[in-house]
Amino acid sequence: MNQQNEMTVVEHIGELRKRLTLIVVFFLFALIAGFFLAEPLIRYLQFSEEARNLTLNAFKITDPIKIYMQVMMILALIITSPLIMYQFWAFISPGLSDRERKVTLSYIPFSLSLFIGGIAFSYLVLFPYVIGFMLNISENLDIQETIGINEYFQFLFQITLPFGFIFQLPVLMLFLTRLGILTPMMMTKYRKYAYLALVTIAAFITPPDIISHMIVTLPLILLYEFSLVIARVGYRKFLRAEQQQAIEEQTEDLPPK
Repeated sequence: MNQQNEMTVVEHIGELRKRLTLIVVFFLFALIAGFFLAEPLIRYLQFSEEARNLTLNAFKITDPIKIYMQVMMILALIITSPLIMYQFWAFISPGLSDRERKVTLSYIPFSLSLFIGGIAFSYLVLFPYVIGFMLNISENLDIQETIGINEYFQFLFQITLPFGFIFQLPVLMLFLTRLGILTPMMMTKYRKYAYLALVTIAAFITPPDIISHMIVTLPLILLYEFSLVIARVGYRKFLRAEQQQAIEEQTEDLPPK
């Protein structure tokens, strides 16, 4: 904490610049890895169960390279994300207590696992149903769909990537409660408003039918309740840490014998 207070603004900026430079350099190497990983991933997505019966067309000559670059960038960001989170933690860690540093550092692998889990859930559970729903509408209306590869992958990204960020909710809630910014009592008090927000989010990212809406809404509500349980655990630890700190301060204030 003292180190954080002694650092000047210029030193803070210099520290931030070094960390951002490290992230950029690592991201460039991750792009190289993404270059080699993008093609097998695109082929897997093209010939997966959902896309196997679809004929994907390129309506522009730049569509294939556009998809390749987007997949490469997404892979590079996922590869770099643990380093980004670590550098953020390292930048703010001097202002945290030893206990807070240890706890918040453990959030990094948990956060990455939830991000990948959110993408996996949306791709394996939600995306097949949405694709089937859309194709059934076209079949019922006797419409022959000509699907562009760019539109297919953009739709895939819009369905899957947001869930990676939504699944960060438990980590965010735990982080805020450990810092004392958020309390489980507040989460319980405003639960109905949180449910309304989750239902609204589900309505934006799902087709207009009740089944797909429930497929998304129920996991989001369960995720919020899980976040509430995690927040209660984190808040109890925050209170114990505050109590321990108060005892130590009182001990230091006592006159020597």
